[in-house]
Amino acid sequence: MKWTAQDLDVYKSAKEYVDTALLPLVPVAFGEEMGQSASMSEYTGLLASQLERQFTGRLILLPAFTYIQTEKIEEAVRRLNNWEEGLTAEGIKHIFLLTCDENWRFEENKLKGSLIWLPVLPLSSIEEQQRITLVNGQIKQLMKLFTAKWNAD
Repeated sequence: MKWTAQDLDVYKSAKEYVDTALLPLVPVAFGEEMGQSASMSEYTGLLASQLERQFTGRLILLPAFTYIQTEKIEEAVRRLNNWEEGLTAEGIKHIFLLTCDENWRFEENKLKGSLIWLPVLPLSSIEEQQRITLVNGQIKQLMKLFTAKWNAD
């Protein structure tokens, strides 16, 4: 389910089946880092959308948690913890945090959710067929990760 009015109406009626939230973590940078930031956003968004399609009915895809790349990481962690607390209060059992920003790897122990870090792929420089193959391969691996986490409970 996506963060749309229509999907949220379905969520409200099927809330007991939706136990997982997927939250993309997306940095926004300016200047020379702008292109890298945009690539991270594009790749993370594409993976998140594909995962939402695979797990519709079990997973809700939230709008991206965006932050300025120059923001102090402690402040971003504090804000993200607020999101996680709200989701937990809503009854969400599993929170997956999807990012291409490696800085989150150093903060993983401060987060309640399961961090998934992937190196960014520069999609704009890859042929369409190769892009589809790469993304589908990543999705298959991520699906295994999600199901392993669900099966562990």
